Amino acid sequence: MSTYRAPLRDMQFVLRELAGIDEIGKLPGYEESAEALDSILEEAAAFAAGVLDPLNRSGDTEGCTWRDGEVQVPRGFKEAYKQFAQAGWIGLPVPQEYGGQGLPQLLMGAVLEMWNAANIGFANGPLLNQGAIEAIELTGSPEQKKRYIPNLVSGRWTGTMCLTEPQAGSDLAQVRTKAVPDGDRYRITGQKIFITFGEHDMAENIIHLVLARLPGAPEGTKGISLFIVPKYCVNPDGTLGERNDVYCSGIEHKLGINANPTCTLNYGDKGSGAIAELVGEPNKGLENMFIMMNAARFSVGVQAIGLADRAYQSALAYARERVQGRDLNPMAADKNPKPIVAHPDVRRMLVTMKANIEAMRSLAFVTAASLDVAARHPDEKTRKEHRAFVELMIPVVKGWSTETATEVCSTALQVFGGMGYVEETGIAQQYRDVRITPIYEGTTGIQAMDLVGRKLIRDMGATATSVIGQMKEYASRLKGADPALRPIAAVFETSVDALADASQWIGMSAMSDLDGAFACSVPYLKLWGVVAGGWQMARAAEIASARLASDASGAAFYRAKLATARIYADHVLSQAFWYAHQIKEGSAGVMAVTPDELDLDRAAPALSA
Repeated sequence: MSTYRAPLRDMQFVLRELAGIDEIGKLPGYEESAEALDSILEEAAAFAAGVLDPLNRSGDTEGCTWRDGEVQVPRGFKEAYKQFAQAGWIGLPVPQEYGGQGLPQLLMGAVLEMWNAANIGFANGPLLNQGAIEAIELTGSPEQKKRYIPNLVSGRWTGTMCLTEPQAGSDLAQVRTKAVPDGDRYRITGQKIFITFGEHDMAENIIHLVLARLPGAPEGTKGISLFIVPKYCVNPDGTLGERNDVYCSGIEHKLGINANPTCTLNYGDKGSGAIAELVGEPNKGLENMFIMMNAARFSVGVQAIGLADRAYQSALAYARERVQGRDLNPMAADKNPKPIVAHPDVRRMLVTMKANIEAMRSLAFVTAASLDVAARHPDEKTRKEHRAFVELMIPVVKGWSTETATEVCSTALQVFGGMGYVEETGIAQQYRDVRITPIYEGTTGIQAMDLVGRKLIRDMGATATSVIGQMKEYASRLKGADPALRPIAAVFETSVDALADASQWIGMSAMSDLDGAFACSVPYLKLWGVVAGGWQMARAAEIASARLASDASGAAFYRAKLATARIYADHVLSQAFWYAHQIKEGSAGVMAVTPDELDLDRAAPALSA
C-alpha cells in the first residue's frame, strides 16, 4: 500500500531559489514569510502524513453515503476536518482582520500540494473555502464580509461554487437558475449539478455561491448575478436560523475522488425558493465568480502535481523492492535477479516522471510568487506586469500540469506492471483520482481556448511576446555559462524559438481563420508548458551548477538536480519542435475532416463487390 512523504527538500529549493520567497518576504504584509517557511512546510508535511494519508485509501473504498438529502462523509473525515480547522490551515492566506494568518499564496501553493497528494478527496473541501473567502472578500459588502468570512476561516462553515447545470456545463451563457427579489433578499429556484462538497456532515453550515439570473437580465453571460445561499439561514446576530430551501437530491458515483461528495442541489423544491443575498452588482456575477474559478484552476494544477509526486514515490518504492530479471550484460559477475529499478527502461520511466514533476512544481510556485507580487508590490507597473504573467500562466499551470500529471500517474502504474492494475497496491487509486483534474474547473480544451483567445489574440500577443523575450535572453546568457549547462541551453534555445514561431503563426492565422487557429490550441498550451517548465529547469540547473562549484553542502541533491534538468531537456523539452510542427502543419488537417467523415460507415454507402 502506498504512503506519502512530502518532498520538503525540493520544495525548499524551489521556494527559495526559483520563486524567491525572500523577495516575497519584503512585500508589505508578508514580512515574516521567509522566516516561517520551514516551520510551515514541516507542520503541513506532518499533518499530511499523519492525519490525511491514513484516510486516503479508506475514504476511497468507503466513499460517501446519501440518504434523504443528507450526505455522510467517510469515517475519520469529520475528525480530520476538525483538526485541520483548529490548526488554522484554512486561514493561511486570509488577512488577519478576518482571523487568518495573512501569508502569501506562494506558501499556500506548497501546502496545497501536500494535502492533495496525501488525500485529494479530503482536500477538495477546504480548498473551496479559500475560493469562497476570496470572492466575498473582494466583491461582498462589509456586512457580508463580517458575517461569512470569519466563519469560513474558522472552519465552522464551508463554501461551495455552484455554476454547472444539466444544460450549462462550460457554456455558462445557458444558466437558467432564477433569482427573484423578495424585499431586501432574493429567492433562488433551479438546479445545480457536480457541486463539490455541496452537502456533507463535516461543518455546521454550508455557504453556496450560486450563479443565477434576475428578472429582465440580459441574455448570455452578461445577465448572470452571484448570490450567497446558506444551507442554514444566518440571523442578524450571526446565529443559525431556519433550514434553507436547498437540498441535495443525490451524489455521483465516480471514477475517482470517491471520498469527495459530488452533489446535485435543488433550490426551491420545497417552497417559494431558497433565501439568498446578492453579492456585488447585479449582472456581474460571472466576473465575480471568476475570482473563485481562477483560484480553483491554479489549485487544480497543484492538485495534479501532488498526485503525480505521490504516484512517483509509489513507483520508485516498488521498483526498489520488486526483484525481477537479471543484468543485461552477459558478462556480469552477478547472475542473481535484480530490483527492477536497475533496468534501463524502468529507470527511463522514473527519471522522466521525476523531471516532469520538478518542472511542474517549479512553474506553479513561480506563478504563485507572481500572484503575491501582483497583489502587494508598491509599484503599479510591477503589479501590472506580474498580473499579466499570472493571467498567461494560469491556463498553462492548470492545463499542462493536469495533462502531464495524468501521464505521470499512468507511467507509475506501468512501473508496477500487472500489480499496478490491482487496487490493493494503491497506484490504481492515484490513476483514477488524477483523471478528473484535466476535466473539472474547465477542461484542457477550455484552458487552451482561454490561452489562445484571451491571452494571445486579445492583447495581440503582447504578454506572450514579453515572456518569450525573457526566455530568449536567458537562453542566450546560459549558453556562455558552465560547459555542463550548454546542452541544456542549446535545447532550451531551440524550444523557445519553436514557441515564438508557433505563437506568431497562431496570431497571424487568427486574422483570417479562427477555427484553424484554435484547432491545435491544446498542443499550443502543452508547448507553453514544456517550454516554461524548461525555463525553470534550466534556472535550477544553473543554480545547482554554481552550488557544486562552490563546494556547498548537499552535493548529492545538486548533482541530481543538474542531472534531472538534463533529462528534462533531452526527453521533454525536445518535444517543442514536434508541438510547433503539429500546430502549424496539423491545424488545417483537423478542420478538413468533416463531422460526417468521422464515421464513414454512416456517411458513405458500402462498397459494391
